[in-house]
Amino acid sequence: MIDELHRFCKCAARTVHLMVGIPDYETYVEHRRKTHPEEPIMTYEEFYRECQRRRYTAEKGKFKGGCC
Repeated sequence: MIDELHRFCKCAARTVHLMVGIPDYETYVEHRRKTHPEEPIMTYEEFYRECQRRRYTAEKGKFKGGCC
């Protein structure tokens, strides 16, 4: 029961983050480890700031910078 509640809360948090434009940090870390293993991984705080920067510095509908 507690495991199910934990999964539900985690899913709900991901959904809320995506709704406000913040991608999932765990997904980001997994992607970086698989695709760019030689490069450093941002901390959660750095990741959050970068998501906010990208969200509010869009140019002609496309984000500046980015991965892949």
